[in-house]
Parts: sequence; structure tokens; C-alpha cells
Amino acid sequence: MEIDKIPQWILALETEDVTFLKNFVLKSGSLKEIAHLYEVSYPTVRLRLDKLIQKIELNDQKEEEPFSTFIKGLAVDSKIDLETAKLIIDKYKQAERRNKND
Repeated sequence: MEIDKIPQWILALETEDVTFLKNFVLKSGSLKEIAHLYEVSYPTVRLRLDKLIQKIELNDQKEEEPFSTFIKGLAVDSKIDLETAKLIIDKYKQAERRNKND
């Protein structure tokens, strides 16, 4: 595959995400086998996969609202909590609506 044809969502992933995705495919999607490989519990692997799914979905939304997507990304990466992310996004949307009405 040519570099310019690689989907943006793949390029946006961190190295550890790509490694996890590769192992997931090589283990035929078995979360039990991934848990054994990483020596963690099944729920830990499930959480990791859920976060990876969220990262991919967020990347697909980036062109819609970059600021909101950025804040959601911080929450997915556990840099801010979900409630704080929601509060920031709500305030941002309120300010956007006010700016459109001015």
C-alpha cells in the first residue's frame, strides 16, 4: 500500500495502539489470548480495545468539530475525566451558538 493511501485513522494511532491491533489480528480477535499475551485480565483487554475503538471513531469525527474531538480524545486517553470533557464541550457549544447569533 502506498503511503498516501494509508487511512488517516491508522496514521493517527500511537505505536502501542498499532502493536495491540496487530496482536489482536494475529490472535484472530481472541481477547482471551490477548489477555494471556499481555499477562493482564480479560476486562483490562476489553477496556483497551474499547479505548482503541473510541480513538478510531474520534479520528473519523475530527473534521466535524476539531475542538470537541480533541477534548473527547483527552478523555479517552484518561488525561481528563469524562464529566470534565462533557462540561468543556457543552460550554464550547454554548459559546458557538452565541457567536452564530451575534
